[in-house]
Amino acid sequence: MNEGSWLVLIHQIPSKPGYFRVKIWRRLQRIGAVSIKNSVYSLPKTDQTQEDLQWIVREIVAGGGDASLCEARFIEGLSDEDMQARFRSAREADYKELVNELRKITKQLAPASKANSGKELAVDLSDVKKRLGELIAIDFFSAPGRETAEGLISGIERHMRGKSFCVTDNAYTAAELQELIDKTWVTRIGVYVDRMATAWLIRRFIDPKAQFKFVPAKGYKPLAGELRFDMFEAEFTHEGEQCTFEVLMDRMGLIDPALQPIAEIVHDIDLRESKFKRDETVGIEKLIIGIAIAHKQDEARLIRSGAIFDDLYEYFKRNHD
Repeated sequence: MNEGSWLVLIHQIPSKPGYFRVKIWRRLQRIGAVSIKNSVYSLPKTDQTQEDLQWIVREIVAGGGDASLCEARFIEGLSDEDMQARFRSAREADYKELVNELRKITKQLAPASKANSGKELAVDLSDVKKRLGELIAIDFFSAPGRETAEGLISGIERHMRGKSFCVTDNAYTAAELQELIDKTWVTRIGVYVDRMATAWLIRRFIDPKAQFKFVPAKGYKPLAGELRFDMFEAEFTHEGEQCTFEVLMDRMGLIDPALQPIAEIVHDIDLRESKFKRDETVGIEKLIIGIAIAHKQDEARLIRSGAIFDDLYEYFKRNHD
């Protein structure tokens, strides 16, 4: 981040009335601020966050407290990376809570479930979608968990519309697969395991000459000839309990014994689960972390991870379960 890219709120609030302190804390939580230490909160500097904090300063002063709003940069102690990690951690916890609620809704869709009525489920889903939108608005540094939540919502909505999740129903025809050739594939900057693996799958099984484009997570409008993956409103992204790699495999109708273990490894790393518990997962995750640390350029990450997935695929071809 650039110099002076943080806003810091320093405040003192009277001990009485007690509700006023709670009220201000809730305001700060709602706008996504994180605590640096007692009575000191921070946000990345934007026009919107500055306006939000200015209103809170006025509210604190009107309530008999004292508050100062500063534009700052960190020189010693906390780094920009530390701050970003704090924001991601806060949002990741929020996303996890939403995902747990969405999984409860998913269980109510099972045939054997004594679920609420469709109308009640729709209301519950609408409430979760609203909260997800509020979270996305304060997810300044693309915390993990958003795609999982969006995928679960997509899956629930499809189920409620009566659509099947069967792979054979979802698989593309030969003509539809041909439409994926000679496209530019767009995804979020800072590629990690699901995007790395999906890009490898595209170049290995769809279009060896596929081009990739890396854009900010928010606000991108696709151009003609572009297909998006693993990002908001993408043509290929998380659906239900599946990561993007698994979804693309289904769309392509790929039933390959050597691909399935790769999908399981990617799933557990990306979704931070231990659903498949493959022995190789821990080692592959460390390699992916190493690639992300050593290579800041996304295309370089794709090249390095592509070599790993090539070798892993060859291994599973000869040693498939």
